[in-house]
Amino acid sequence: MPRILLLLLLSGALAVGAPGPVTVRDVEGRAWAPLTVAPGEVHLLFFISSDCPVSNRYAPEIDRIAAAFLNKHVHSFLIYATPSVDPSSVRASVKAFHPKTASPVIIDTDLTLTTTTGVTVTPEVAVLTHGGTAYRGRIDDLYVNAGQARRAAQHHDLRDALGAVLAGRPVAQSSTPAIGCFIENKAQ
Repeated sequence: MPRILLLLLLSGALAVGAPGPVTVRDVEGRAWAPLTVAPGEVHLLFFISSDCPVSNRYAPEIDRIAAAFLNKHVHSFLIYATPSVDPSSVRASVKAFHPKTASPVIIDTDLTLTTTTGVTVTPEVAVLTHGGTAYRGRIDDLYVNAGQARRAAQHHDLRDALGAVLAGRPVAQSSTPAIGCFIENKAQ
């Protein structure tokens, strides 16, 4: 192997076989690349499911967070991490639980976004920046376990993470355990 090619490969300047950006379509047919984040932008991926009661209970908070950060260079996406769901079911779920959302709604039928971000339950979030994943985990600590919730959340992990990212500070806790419904892997 020529020495210059070996140096390029070792330095990462030449990525042989590296996949291009992942492009997905929302339920309206528009193309998006939620894993590709431009400098100065933040992508907030909410992984949800129409048949998860914990996910549905978080719908108002998800919509509040998406709206609160909309004008702060934070682009929110609702990702339905369900291999076997159809677009009409997702549209019905959005109408019932997220009727005023401005976020693109994506069905991750092949779990590409889910697997790439390391998400395992719904609801779970991933905060992506140009530099990579800044936060992955729960929205807050409202749930103690899947069947037990507090009266009110004591820690607002996602809001804290977004505040740190937007202020240019490191996220204090970049990963938290999410509580909800496990994502069905169609390979299982």
